[in-house]
Amino acid sequence: MLNCKEFLIFIVICYSVVTVSAQSSAIFPKGNSPYSRFGLGDPVGQNLAAAGGMGGLSAAFSDAYHLNLQNPAALASLQSTAFEVGIFGRYAQLQDENKSASLWTGNLNYLALGFPLINPISRVVDKNVSPWNYGMALALQPVTTVGYDIRAQVQQPGEIEQTTSVFKGGGGTYRLNWSNGVKYKNFAFGIGLGYYFGKITNNLRVELDSLRPAYVTEFTNELSVSGFVWNAGIQYTAEFGKINKNQNARQRLTLGVYGNSATDFNTNASRLFLRNIEYIRRNDTLTNVSNQKGTGTLPAQWTAGLLYEQPNKFRIGAEYGIASWSNYRNDGKEETITFADANRLAVGLEWIPDFNSYNAYLSRVRYRLGFVAATDPRQISGEQLQQTSITLGAGFPLLMPRQQISFINLSLEAGRFGLPNALRENFVRMTLGFTLNDNTWFFKRKFG
Repeated sequence: MLNCKEFLIFIVICYSVVTVSAQSSAIFPKGNSPYSRFGLGDPVGQNLAAAGGMGGLSAAFSDAYHLNLQNPAALASLQSTAFEVGIFGRYAQLQDENKSASLWTGNLNYLALGFPLINPISRVVDKNVSPWNYGMALALQPVTTVGYDIRAQVQQPGEIEQTTSVFKGGGGTYRLNWSNGVKYKNFAFGIGLGYYFGKITNNLRVELDSLRPAYVTEFTNELSVSGFVWNAGIQYTAEFGKINKNQNARQRLTLGVYGNSATDFNTNASRLFLRNIEYIRRNDTLTNVSNQKGTGTLPAQWTAGLLYEQPNKFRIGAEYGIASWSNYRNDGKEETITFADANRLAVGLEWIPDFNSYNAYLSRVRYRLGFVAATDPRQISGEQLQQTSITLGAGFPLLMPRQQISFINLSLEAGRFGLPNALRENFVRMTLGFTLNDNTWFFKRKFG
């Protein structure tokens, strides 16, 4: 298990790796999503693998062993230090009325460390019955991703020449986040502060087929973004019914809300416009603008949800979120589309056949199912992009040294994204998450 110093060093290394990979992917796209050309790219789900199998529930989701990075109030429910790392693989098939293409992609999905600031073992030993509890987390996650490589041939009506346009782009944005949660009895409040950064490159190469490669025009736009972001959340849990002897707990109903106001960020844009005339071996630079500074605005967004739970047996929940993308602004990039407010509806459940089973391992596995229906803020020809998907998941418990429990979490999402009557994407995304738990952090040892 990593200690605090080792983890902080690890975060710095990962920050450097992510920055370098963002720059290199701008030249060599790792995906091929044409819609990622617009805005800041395709959004990346912020849920970890455990909640991902339940439709990505986040508002009312809390767990003693797993992190919830979207609603920081859930961190106050942690009962063990949790180091979480996730990787993903994604298969997508692009389709329109005439053609189809498929692609595999994959990468690191998240890296996070969370811990309760009062050790639960110390609390038992000291007979501490305080109604307060605290949790904290550090995390590094991608927020959006850009990746496309498209070739289109166009012949204008009445013209003889055929033009070939090659669109290529890559990069993305990321967030390095520090979150804190505090809980008093059944009420929890949390706040997260983060640094938002990234680099995106969009390139267009236009060739006249009859003169190629003698006459080529190329446009390159580079955009760097940076700024500080925040979010806050609350959770209230009501317990009712009799204590279940098998689970040693009562039934629970949790209400959760989290979100953030509109947030400004800084932009630094560069534009290069070249015309290549090979027969005289000359590049004409028509436009070369660098370090053009500006600002942008990320939208306000809020999510609310309910979750019913029989601890260590069953839980089911639903949530609804909205984001005011119609107020999105970016001085560093000219958009050819419009943005509209987006919404997301998700439902999910988790079931454990027998939490206390000693001889049937599959009875201790956490089985998960979910459904997601969402609109994307990007509008193409006045029609808003849509996504629907179903999720499946499983949490496999592992017994570690000193009888501590950890998990391997697997989530699978299959769905459709895009426009039904135009370019659409059928996708399957698999996330593999590792949750390593340790309840000895901040343990107060006594010597007699």
